[in-house]
Amino acid sequence: MVGEKDPVLILDRLRPLYGEGVYPGRSDKRSRPDWMDIPFNVLIATVLSQRTRDENTREASDNLFKALPTIEAIAGADTETIELLIRKAGFPVQKAKAIKSIARIVLEDHGGILPTDMDALLSMPMVGRKTANCVLAYAFGVPAICVDTHVHRISNLIGMVSSRNPDETEIQLRETVPENLWRDINALMVRHGQVTCLPRRPKCQECPVIGCCDHGSSADR
Repeated sequence: MVGEKDPVLILDRLRPLYGEGVYPGRSDKRSRPDWMDIPFNVLIATVLSQRTRDENTREASDNLFKALPTIEAIAGADTETIELLIRKAGFPVQKAKAIKSIARIVLEDHGGILPTDMDALLSMPMVGRKTANCVLAYAFGVPAICVDTHVHRISNLIGMVSSRNPDETEIQLRETVPENLWRDINALMVRHGQVTCLPRRPKCQECPVIGCCDHGSSADR
Protein backbone atom coordinates (compact mmCIF):
# COMPACT_ATOMS: atom_id res chain seq x y z
CA MET A 1 0.00 0.00 0.00
CA VAL A 2 1.44 3.36 -0.98
CA GLY A 3 0.45 6.98 -0.59
CA GLU A 4 -1.15 8.75 2.34
CA LYS A 5 -2.19 5.58 4.16
CA ASP A 6 1.10 3.76 3.73
CA PRO A 7 1.35 1.79 7.02
CA VAL A 8 5.16 1.71 6.81
CA LEU A 9 5.23 5.51 6.69
CA ILE A 10 2.72 5.85 9.54
CA LEU A 11 4.57 3.47 11.85
CA ASP A 12 7.91 5.03 10.94
CA ARG A 13 6.57 8.42 12.03
CA LEU A 14 5.36 7.03 15.36
CA ARG A 15 8.50 5.05 16.18
CA PRO A 16 10.82 7.97 17.04
CA LEU A 17 8.26 9.29 19.52
CA TYR A 18 7.52 6.07 21.34
CA GLY A 19 10.64 3.96 20.87
CA GLU A 20 9.88 0.31 21.48
CA GLY A 21 6.37 1.07 22.68
CA VAL A 22 4.58 -0.92 25.37
CA TYR A 23 3.59 -4.36 26.53
CA PRO A 24 0.73 -5.50 28.79
CA GLY A 25 0.48 -3.45 31.96
CA ARG A 26 3.52 -1.26 31.30
CA SER A 27 3.79 2.17 29.72
CA ASP A 28 7.33 1.59 28.44
CA LYS A 29 9.82 -1.26 28.24
CA ARG A 30 12.35 0.41 30.50
CA SER A 31 10.30 -0.75 33.49
CA ARG A 32 10.10 -4.35 32.28
CA PRO A 33 10.10 -6.71 35.31
CA ASP A 34 11.83 -10.09 35.28
CA TRP A 35 8.53 -11.96 35.40
CA MET A 36 7.70 -10.69 31.90
CA ASP A 37 10.34 -13.09 30.53
CA ILE A 38 7.95 -15.98 31.26
CA PRO A 39 5.27 -16.48 28.54
CA PHE A 40 2.69 -17.79 31.04
CA ASN A 41 3.06 -14.59 33.05
CA VAL A 42 2.55 -12.47 29.94
CA LEU A 43 -0.73 -14.28 29.35
CA ILE A 44 -1.89 -13.74 32.93
CA ALA A 45 -0.89 -10.06 32.85
CA THR A 46 -2.86 -9.65 29.63
CA VAL A 47 -5.93 -11.25 31.21
CA LEU A 48 -5.54 -8.90 34.16
CA SER A 49 -5.29 -5.93 31.78
CA GLN A 50 -8.82 -6.47 30.49
CA ARG A 51 -11.15 -3.58 31.35
CA THR A 52 -8.67 -1.77 33.57
CA ARG A 53 -5.86 0.77 33.46
CA ASP A 54 -2.17 0.03 32.97
CA GLU A 55 -1.24 1.08 36.48
CA ASN A 56 -3.84 -1.30 37.94
CA THR A 57 -2.57 -4.15 35.77
CA ARG A 58 0.98 -3.44 36.85
CA GLU A 59 0.16 -3.46 40.57
CA ALA A 60 -2.02 -6.57 40.37
CA SER A 61 0.55 -8.48 38.28
CA ASP A 62 3.42 -7.54 40.56
CA ASN A 63 1.40 -8.60 43.63
CA LEU A 64 0.41 -11.92 42.07
CA PHE A 65 3.82 -13.02 40.79
CA LYS A 66 5.60 -11.92 43.95
CA ALA A 67 3.30 -14.03 46.13
CA LEU A 68 2.78 -16.89 43.65
CA PRO A 69 5.83 -16.97 41.37
CA THR A 70 5.18 -20.26 39.54
CA ILE A 71 2.41 -21.87 37.52
CA GLU A 72 2.20 -24.60 40.16
CA ALA A 73 1.75 -22.03 42.92
CA ILE A 74 -1.08 -20.30 41.08
CA ALA A 75 -2.78 -23.59 40.18
CA GLY A 76 -2.60 -24.73 43.81
CA ALA A 77 -3.76 -21.48 45.41
CA ASP A 78 -7.35 -20.98 46.46
CA THR A 79 -9.29 -18.46 44.40
CA GLU A 80 -9.85 -16.19 47.41
CA THR A 81 -6.09 -15.69 47.77
CA ILE A 82 -5.76 -14.88 44.08
CA GLU A 83 -8.71 -12.48 44.31
CA LEU A 84 -7.00 -10.49 47.08
CA LEU A 85 -3.73 -10.29 45.13
CA ILE A 86 -5.31 -9.08 41.90
CA ARG A 87 -8.14 -6.94 43.29
CA LYS A 88 -6.58 -3.73 41.95
CA ALA A 89 -7.16 -4.93 38.38
CA GLY A 90 -10.94 -5.11 38.88
CA PHE A 91 -13.36 -8.00 38.41
CA PRO A 92 -11.31 -10.10 40.88
CA VAL A 93 -13.81 -12.99 41.15
CA GLN A 94 -13.99 -13.61 37.40
CA LYS A 95 -10.30 -13.03 36.78
CA ALA A 96 -9.14 -15.16 39.72
CA LYS A 97 -11.27 -18.08 38.56
CA ALA A 98 -9.93 -17.73 35.00
CA ILE A 99 -6.30 -17.40 36.12
CA LYS A 100 -6.47 -20.52 38.29
CA SER A 101 -8.14 -22.46 35.45
CA ILE A 102 -5.53 -21.30 32.94
CA ALA A 103 -2.73 -22.45 35.25
CA ARG A 104 -4.32 -25.90 35.61
CA ILE A 105 -4.87 -26.22 31.85
CA VAL A 106 -1.24 -25.30 31.11
CA LEU A 107 0.00 -27.82 33.68
CA GLU A 108 -2.37 -30.69 32.90
CA ASP A 109 -2.82 -30.33 29.13
CA HIS A 110 0.48 -28.77 28.02
CA GLY A 111 3.06 -30.07 30.46
CA GLY A 112 3.55 -26.68 32.11
CA ILE A 113 4.56 -24.97 28.85
CA LEU A 114 2.30 -22.30 27.41
CA PRO A 115 1.34 -23.30 23.85
CA THR A 116 2.04 -21.06 20.87
CA ASP A 117 -1.00 -22.37 18.99
CA MET A 118 -3.78 -19.81 18.55
CA ASP A 119 -6.59 -22.36 18.93
CA ALA A 120 -5.07 -23.74 22.13
CA LEU A 121 -4.83 -20.23 23.58
CA LEU A 122 -8.39 -19.38 22.55
CA SER A 123 -9.68 -22.46 24.38
CA MET A 124 -8.61 -20.94 27.72
CA PRO A 125 -10.92 -18.85 29.95
CA MET A 126 -11.01 -15.10 29.22
CA VAL A 127 -8.66 -15.50 26.25
CA GLY A 128 -9.98 -13.92 23.06
CA ARG A 129 -8.13 -13.00 19.88
CA LYS A 130 -6.76 -9.77 21.35
CA THR A 131 -5.27 -11.55 24.35
CA ALA A 132 -3.98 -14.48 22.29
CA ASN A 133 -2.34 -12.19 19.73
CA CYS A 134 -0.82 -10.13 22.54
CA VAL A 135 0.78 -13.25 23.99
CA LEU A 136 2.06 -14.43 20.61
CA ALA A 137 3.57 -11.02 19.88
CA TYR A 138 4.99 -10.06 23.27
CA ALA A 139 5.83 -13.44 24.80
CA PHE A 140 6.94 -15.41 21.76
CA GLY A 141 7.94 -12.76 19.21
CA VAL A 142 5.54 -14.26 16.67
CA PRO A 143 4.14 -11.87 14.01
CA ALA A 144 0.67 -11.07 15.35
CA ILE A 145 -1.64 -8.06 15.41
CA CYS A 146 -3.06 -7.35 18.85
CA VAL A 147 -6.12 -5.15 18.36
CA ASP A 148 -7.12 -3.43 21.58
CA THR A 149 -9.32 -0.33 21.89
CA HIS A 150 -6.45 1.99 20.91
CA VAL A 151 -5.53 0.05 17.77
CA HIS A 152 -9.16 -0.29 16.68
CA ARG A 153 -9.94 3.38 17.27
CA ILE A 154 -6.76 4.89 15.83
CA SER A 155 -6.67 2.65 12.75
CA ASN A 156 -10.20 3.78 11.90
CA LEU A 157 -9.51 7.45 12.68
CA ILE A 158 -6.47 7.49 10.43
CA GLY A 159 -8.32 5.64 7.68
CA MET A 160 -6.04 2.60 7.59
CA VAL A 161 -9.16 0.46 8.02
CA SER A 162 -12.92 0.87 7.93
CA SER A 163 -14.17 -1.67 10.43
CA ARG A 164 -16.98 -2.22 12.91
CA ASN A 165 -15.13 -4.32 15.48
CA PRO A 166 -11.61 -5.40 16.50
CA ASP A 167 -11.79 -8.70 14.59
CA GLU A 168 -12.52 -6.85 11.34
CA THR A 169 -9.71 -4.41 12.15
CA GLU A 170 -7.26 -7.30 12.57
CA ILE A 171 -8.29 -8.83 9.23
CA GLN A 172 -7.94 -5.54 7.34
CA LEU A 173 -4.59 -4.69 8.93
CA ARG A 174 -3.28 -8.14 8.02
CA GLU A 175 -4.11 -7.38 4.39
CA THR A 176 -2.27 -4.05 4.22
CA VAL A 177 0.55 -4.06 6.80
CA PRO A 178 3.75 -6.01 6.04
CA GLU A 179 4.06 -9.01 8.37
CA ASN A 180 7.37 -7.84 9.79
CA LEU A 181 5.55 -4.79 11.22
CA TRP A 182 2.57 -6.57 12.77
CA ARG A 183 4.06 -6.54 16.27
CA ASP A 184 4.78 -2.79 16.02
CA ILE A 185 1.12 -1.91 15.48
CA ASN A 186 0.02 -2.53 19.06
CA ALA A 187 3.24 -1.38 20.71
CA LEU A 188 3.23 2.00 18.94
CA MET A 189 -0.49 2.72 18.64
CA VAL A 190 -1.15 2.05 22.31
CA ARG A 191 1.43 4.67 23.28
CA HIS A 192 0.07 7.02 20.62
CA GLY A 193 -3.40 6.61 22.10
CA GLN A 194 -2.12 7.23 25.62
CA VAL A 195 0.00 10.28 24.81
CA THR A 196 -1.26 12.05 21.68
CA CYS A 197 -4.34 10.53 20.03
CA LEU A 198 -6.40 10.68 23.22
CA PRO A 199 -9.89 9.14 23.01
CA ARG A 200 -11.81 12.29 23.95
CA ARG A 201 -9.43 15.07 22.94
CA PRO A 202 -6.85 13.98 20.37
CA LYS A 203 -3.93 16.40 20.12
CA CYS A 204 -4.06 16.59 16.35
CA GLN A 205 -1.72 19.58 16.02
CA GLU A 206 0.99 17.64 17.88
CA CYS A 207 0.48 14.44 15.91
CA PRO A 208 3.30 13.21 13.65
CA VAL A 209 0.84 11.50 11.31
CA ILE A 210 -1.68 14.35 10.92
CA GLY A 211 -0.97 14.54 7.20
CA CYS A 212 -1.80 10.84 6.82
CA CYS A 213 -4.88 10.88 9.05
CA ASP A 214 -8.47 11.35 7.88
CA HIS A 215 -9.53 12.71 11.27
CA GLY A 216 -6.48 14.94 11.69
CA SER A 217 -6.76 16.34 8.20
CA SER A 218 -10.44 17.25 8.73
CA ALA A 219 -9.63 18.80 12.13
CA ASP A 220 -6.93 20.92 10.52
CA ARG A 221 -9.38 22.53 8.13
